[in-house]
Amino acid sequence: MCGWSMPDAVFDRLRELLPDFHHVSVDYSNADTPEKILIQTEIAAKNVLNLDGAAYRTRASCGPLLIAGWSLGGLLALRLASKGFADGLLLFAATARFTRSKEEIDLGWVDTYVRKMITGIVKDRQAVETNFRQLMFTEAEWESDIGESLPPIGSWTTPALIAGLQILRNEDCLSQLKSITCPVFLVHGTEDSICPYGAATELIAQLPKAKLFTIPACGHAPFLGKEDHIADELRRWWHEQ
Repeated sequence: MCGWSMPDAVFDRLRELLPDFHHVSVDYSNADTPEKILIQTEIAAKNVLNLDGAAYRTRASCGPLLIAGWSLGGLLALRLASKGFADGLLLFAATARFTRSKEEIDLGWVDTYVRKMITGIVKDRQAVETNFRQLMFTEAEWESDIGESLPPIGSWTTPALIAGLQILRNEDCLSQLKSITCPVFLVHGTEDSICPYGAATELIAQLPKAKLFTIPACGHAPFLGKEDHIADELRRWWHEQ
């Protein structure tokens, strides 16, 4: 599951390197309310698991479900895991709670900034998306042109952008972390200014079966340009579980 405002194509290279996994994407770029995004993700998980009305899993045609999420998608993945859908989690630049108090700026953003983004989207959505992308990478990463590998701006509808920000404002998985007992593989950059590295250490401290794969001097897209390395590390970790 993708990060806010990002198209699923951002994961194309990583999927190519993992042909031994069956990939299913969740596209919430057209959802017009937070509730629709949450419902879409649950429906996708139930469809993969062949979950029947009595909420029992059947494994006739599928193996274990590894749910992957980046940023907003990571928050949604944690939510699914807290409901028992996941056999494993792959989280890129994730957090259990995006908006934080002013005293916790090493863990996330203050709500005021996110509300200003919502207001700004109504006036000039391209400017908001452009500014957000600018924050995704370090200066060195921009100089290396890694930002050019992102798909073009504008793949989400305006209501979906607002709905995604509302989830980032309100969704809180902190109290559920200790109940998420499936294996979790965290990939996080040390220079992430959107989901700070402190959010990763918070996750590793509270998730019972988590492993943190740190990417030094990296911003908010720790998989971009590093897909080969991450695919190898992920495969090794997953086969150990």
